[in-house]
Amino acid sequence: MGRKLKITGWVSLGALAGVLATVQLQAVAGRTSNQLPVEELQQLAAVFSIVKSDYVEELDEKKLITDAIGGMVSGLDPHSQYFDKKSFKEFREGTTGRFVGVGIEISMEDGLVKIVSPIEGSPAFRAGLKSGDLITKIDDTFVKGLTMDQAIKRMRGEPSTKVILTIFRKAENRSFPSTIVREEIRQQSVRAKVVEPGYAWIRVSQFQDRTVEDFARKIEEIYKQEPKLKGLVLDLRNDPGGLLEASVAISSAFLPKDALVVSTKGQIKTANEEFKASPEFYLRRGGASDPFKHLPEALRSVPLVVLVNEGSASASEIVAGALQDHQRATIMGAQTFGKGSVQTVRQLSAETALKLTTARYYTPSGRSIQAKGIVPNVMIDETAEGNLFSALRIREADLQKHITSGQGDEQKDEAREKAREEARKRLEDEAKASATKQLPEMGSADDFQLIQALNHLKGKPVVVSKSMSERKPEASNAN
Repeated sequence: MGRKLKITGWVSLGALAGVLATVQLQAVAGRTSNQLPVEELQQLAAVFSIVKSDYVEELDEKKLITDAIGGMVSGLDPHSQYFDKKSFKEFREGTTGRFVGVGIEISMEDGLVKIVSPIEGSPAFRAGLKSGDLITKIDDTFVKGLTMDQAIKRMRGEPSTKVILTIFRKAENRSFPSTIVREEIRQQSVRAKVVEPGYAWIRVSQFQDRTVEDFARKIEEIYKQEPKLKGLVLDLRNDPGGLLEASVAISSAFLPKDALVVSTKGQIKTANEEFKASPEFYLRRGGASDPFKHLPEALRSVPLVVLVNEGSASASEIVAGALQDHQRATIMGAQTFGKGSVQTVRQLSAETALKLTTARYYTPSGRSIQAKGIVPNVMIDETAEGNLFSALRIREADLQKHITSGQGDEQKDEAREKAREEARKRLEDEAKASATKQLPEMGSADDFQLIQALNHLKGKPVVVSKSMSERKPEASNAN
């Protein structure tokens, strides 16, 4: 009942959003259910009654039921989730790239919120906050002890309201308060530039509502500046994913019409679908014009490199997998996150919903990348000195109760886990000893991986990683 909307959901991982899971939004009216276990439901009702009547303090009945639903769903896998009124609102904000807040991309460092980058033009940007600044307090609440999600929720709020952030700036060894007025933030998900004559770079940081239109506009600007483009680098590093239609669209820009981009397989009939390189599969609004209609035909054949890393997840893995399977691009960088499951979001009411894992997705050749990821054609380190932070990045295989690929090739690598923990500790010690050590900005003249991608396009030697090797799919960690 009601129109289907392919969208994606967020699970915290680093910056603003995190690992994105391909989902479908559906209503539940008219859906038949399987026979319910009466005895177990009676036990649930009995527990509810005892807790309600005998607990040391009076409890809110609605909250008890909400907590019970949340517990049941969260026990399934890392991506299934019950959305209450507030979390569903935040979820929908994430798909549009618009939210009310201060305008910063963040990570966590030593229990504090670290500003990865202020969004250009945002209140935080205008207030002079810088990359590397640490937030120690949000209003009167100390950040130490808060989760990233809790910190984000405290910084978001209503438009025109104030929030006071206490900032510790390492470079100046000082703390200071910064009063910021919240406003609607619109993330720019596409950046592009001609890096040198004949070669261009285009970065997609998330797949959002306007990503397709923005991508088309940036491509047109590139070809206007370089009509005879010799090579293009599509940068999907640290792209946590987003809207399924957007990933199908970006793939379609480079593939032959009607080429298979991705398929999904699950237990229910509606979970078994194929998505092809055609406007009907990525135009979500009836009657909408195709933003790619006037793109240069040369885009389908221009030499292409796709840059990925451990932070490339879900929708960005769909693009990388499709272009790799069709041999349309050379994938370079590090093995991706491994988010290969599909979630369906079903609205329970106007303000609540259930996000449930209902399928796995597969690349055109039939590969499931769940808990494994896309293996690059050419593995390259983050810097000339090696990988500074890759071992610290969370992957699908690190999440509790992650599902397996379903292709029977999973294995638990205890030696890898031990090596990873040693690398984590070493890098953490190095980071404490050298607070200024940071990766160069993506797309800059110092971007080592971009330099290698350009070398590949020009037929020059590429500095291949000597330390990275393919990760095998890992068995689920159910504890």
